[in-house]
Amino acid sequence: MKQILQSLKTGDVQLAEVPCPRAGRGQLLIRSSRTLVSAGTERMLVEFGKAGWIDKARQQPDKVRMVIEKVRTDGLMPTMEAVLNKLDQPLALGYCNVGVVKEVGSGAAGFTVGDRVASNGKHAEVVSCPVNLCAKVPDKVSDEEAAFTVVAGVALQGVRLVRPTLGESVVVTGLGLIGLMTVQLLRAHGCRVLGIDFDADKLALARRFGAETVNLAAGEDPVSAAQVFSRGRGVDAVLITASTKSSAPVHHAALMCRKRGRIVLVGVTGLELSRDDFYEKELTFQVSCSYGPGRYDPNYEEKGNDYPVGFVRWTEQRNFEAVLDMLADGRLDLKPLISHRFNIDEAGKAYELLAGEAPSLGILLQYPTVEEKPDEIVRRQTVSLSPPSDVTSDAAKRADAATVAFVGAGNYATSVLIPAFKEAGARLKLVVSKSGVSGVHAGRKFGFEEATTDINSVLTQSQVNTVVIATRHDSHARLVCQALGAGKHVFVEKPLALNLAGLAEVETAHAAAGKRLLMVGFNRRFAPQVQKLKSLLEGVRGPKSFVMTVNAGAIPAGHWTQDREVGGGRIIGEACHFIDLLRFLAGTPIEQHTAMTLAAATGDTATINLRFADGSFGTIHYFANGSKSFPKERLEVFAASRVLQLDNFRRLTGFGWPGFSKMNLWRQNKGQRECAKAFVEAVRNGGSAPIAFDELMEVSRVTIEIAEGLSR
Repeated sequence: MKQILQSLKTGDVQLAEVPCPRAGRGQLLIRSSRTLVSAGTERMLVEFGKAGWIDKARQQPDKVRMVIEKVRTDGLMPTMEAVLNKLDQPLALGYCNVGVVKEVGSGAAGFTVGDRVASNGKHAEVVSCPVNLCAKVPDKVSDEEAAFTVVAGVALQGVRLVRPTLGESVVVTGLGLIGLMTVQLLRAHGCRVLGIDFDADKLALARRFGAETVNLAAGEDPVSAAQVFSRGRGVDAVLITASTKSSAPVHHAALMCRKRGRIVLVGVTGLELSRDDFYEKELTFQVSCSYGPGRYDPNYEEKGNDYPVGFVRWTEQRNFEAVLDMLADGRLDLKPLISHRFNIDEAGKAYELLAGEAPSLGILLQYPTVEEKPDEIVRRQTVSLSPPSDVTSDAAKRADAATVAFVGAGNYATSVLIPAFKEAGARLKLVVSKSGVSGVHAGRKFGFEEATTDINSVLTQSQVNTVVIATRHDSHARLVCQALGAGKHVFVEKPLALNLAGLAEVETAHAAAGKRLLMVGFNRRFAPQVQKLKSLLEGVRGPKSFVMTVNAGAIPAGHWTQDREVGGGRIIGEACHFIDLLRFLAGTPIEQHTAMTLAAATGDTATINLRFADGSFGTIHYFANGSKSFPKERLEVFAASRVLQLDNFRRLTGFGWPGFSKMNLWRQNKGQRECAKAFVEAVRNGGSAPIAFDELMEVSRVTIEIAEGLSR
């Protein structure tokens, strides 16, 4: 199928051939009929992409600070590689879609195949969309009108926040798509409306919808006009739907308002506010968040948990439904807002228009019908990438090579894992991703032969002998069992499982898999400095003491890694690395473990104590409450009146070690490439797994038990 993608690095927009997505749990698979180009959001994204490095930095100062902090801890080169990899990821454009439901995912109640729906799906021939971001389109509403639903939801949410009442006078500043829809919605509420803009054509449309207008291009004074419009009392409210770097719209809004007036910002403006503007009048100012309650809430959008209507009357979905109802009975007229129509194959022309100086308003993209392009073509889940012959290395061409399918093509996979496996000589056969976009990008960049959204193609393809799993944590145990059951060698990113039941299933699957290898990405034990540290400890008799300090940094409680059901929490998701590292250095089983956490923490600020079979013990301080200027990972080993200290996998220092004082690296090396190489060589040579299965199970079991103990 075809989908519109944009490069954040260059701003270029392309129409790419990508695999058809799957309908996941709580999602609808929709074949698109029309999509609407967002004149505000998408123009901003294109302009950001086309901006130079300095302009990009100016637009995102918070991101610049994060980069500087990462340079201090990880070094310049790893930081630059991370930034370039992030910018290299393609961005799927669009969020205003209408089409027909082709498949209903499990748990997606209220919809059936054949329903016509509006959604926040992308510009693509087929989209997969969460059920709470979809609404049925009434028979009286055309596809072209329904394509405006989501943008109209943005306008409606702004109107709801301003709380208009019958007869009030309200100003709308900025008469683009959202502004003109806002005018109509306010008129439907019985309000008198004053529209402000520079564009004569948009002002004419506003007057057609029943507003009085102020033409800024003609030098008309908006504040004076608002005073006359409000009969000298000041307007009741102002909705700012403009997009500008200037703070003037907010300043003017404050001057226009009566005492205790309301100002709602729907668009994007400068926010250099004057206290005097707001103080004497006791004005209220609020920023509207997209299309309503539920936006950016993963429990609502991703998991499909609706808010009780008695407590949250208007959610995103219910706002969409309200817009469609108003379209059906004619209270909202969006046909005059359509300025251009393009077929999806002409998407490039649409974005040239968007970025140019020619006037435009509602730009619609049209998609082929089922008669023009049958479902079996549009819904193909596998795309052949046909990499150049020089992409495949000599090592990967060998008959005994690890022929790899990657399941997951996210940031870590594309920045670390895939390059590591390619460097190790693996044959990159197939890459699987949920949406298809990241898989195609990774496939073309690194030389995969195919990209797919069909996990079954991995399990059934005989050429694939190795599966690398780099998906979200809740899928790891299930995918490991499926891949082992299909006779594949398996490399899975940590963690192996989120709970003991999942771990037991992996153990059963491994026992039935015979000689198939299972490897977890515990890469730190393969780091060059850790290998050196291990060799130094080989000559030490008696117990050792380990102190591992991890300055992990805070992650919002709403992040998926903090979700117990999806990410398992940070102890299971990340602290397992350090439990494995100490287990490797001790060289003996963990016999006892205890842990404690801060009472106010989310479980990601904890101290873990381990006792090993030889009497050694280790303490892991996994802290999310430290300063980013402090090293992220520090290991100290005390043994035989000597000390070894490893700082951030860049500096290893020996104190009192005969013949060893330091081992410093130019750049950080946490052993990811060495870890992948050891696994690929084991597959190629038919050897044993680089980490013994019993050890993988031990570390995973201990980690899960610690996390469960901390959560009680």
